[in-house]
Amino acid sequence: MHKSGFVNIVGNPNVGKSTLMNLLVGERISIATFKAQTTRHRIMGIVNTDDAQIVLSDTPGVVKPAYKLQESMLQFSESALQDADVLLYVTDVVEEPEKNIDFLSKVQKMDVPVLLVINKIDLSTQSSVAALITRWQALLPRAEVYPISAKSKFGHQVILRRIKELLPESPPYFGKDQWTDKPARFFVSEIVREKILLYYDKEIPYAVQVVVKTFKETEKRIDIRAVIYVERDSQKGILIGHQGVALKRLGIESRRSLERFFGKKINIETFVKVDKDWRNSDRELRNFGYSQE
Repeated sequence: MHKSGFVNIVGNPNVGKSTLMNLLVGERISIATFKAQTTRHRIMGIVNTDDAQIVLSDTPGVVKPAYKLQESMLQFSESALQDADVLLYVTDVVEEPEKNIDFLSKVQKMDVPVLLVINKIDLSTQSSVAALITRWQALLPRAEVYPISAKSKFGHQVILRRIKELLPESPPYFGKDQWTDKPARFFVSEIVREKILLYYDKEIPYAVQVVVKTFKETEKRIDIRAVIYVERDSQKGILIGHQGVALKRLGIESRRSLERFFGKKINIETFVKVDKDWRNSDRELRNFGYSQE
């Protein structure tokens, strides 16, 4: 008997969805930083065992859209409610359960099993976690509750075992040696964007889109040319920095992470271009892969 199914991870920003995803898959495939709204796409990670295939999807944090990019991000999150065999709704010990009641009401109506994951319990007391569980059980009475700490790698194995029990009998949807649905270029752009999130402040990371123009791979080396798009000339200046120092640092830090990720020597060139107001452009959002049409 073989089981396969789709397990979608949803929740508000900054509750640890991407950290949990990486922990469950055992690969670093989603950006996980201290900043909110780091995930922009649905990112698939695949867990393979001899008798099961768990297809996990990390989704953007649920926000009320302020511009068209966030509208696309919300569509990715809401689509995860439509095609799941099991839903992981991730929250933490900090946020209020009623924070996003509109999205939560959609979760309440789902017929598939819902596993409510309360993350970051290492930041709270046992009695506070128990009280929080009671509040969540009132909001999602049919959900199973799992207190965990993804950062401390506590509790995730119990979730994996329960997911496997809940999956339908099915042959695998993907090859057993496959661990994601995304191409190599996607991970290059995500790693570069992660460094921008870490090393630049305020609006800069959220106004950035990274596009890999060339990706030439040999047995021992990968040559990459990437363009970083921003919305204003002032943002371009900040990204490049005085005499190009900031952009050089970004390239060095990106190269180090890419070499760890691919296990090969990396040569990466980065360029910065202005694409005014791309986050509100339907055409550019399609070009950058945010449209689900």
